[in-house]
Amino acid sequence: MEIRIRDLVEAGLYKSEEEVMEEALRLLLQDRPHLRVALAVHRYRTDPELTLAQAAAIARVSVESMKEILERYGVPLRLGPADRTEALAEIRALEDFLNVGACC
Repeated sequence: MEIRIRDLVEAGLYKSEEEVMEEALRLLLQDRPHLRVALAVHRYRTDPELTLAQAAAIARVSVESMKEILERYGVPLRLGPADRTEALAEIRALEDFLNVGACC
């Protein structure tokens, strides 16, 4: 017997199928860090708007570690913000990264 996403919603355990999928994805990436890293590399490679700091936040590694990871994958670095908006986005991503696991 297979369990369907809809079953979880109908049982009142989740409000929507989207909520089930979001939690499933969050738990998958939490359980398999290599997937977070691969996702961060892919996003950095394919999304010119994604900063190094944002990629590091996705991978949950330091910016320096992310540089090393990208180098291993042969992905050229895009260093330095192009404008003020990008600089602020990097600051927010770093703040988010530093707050991961912060206690009460």
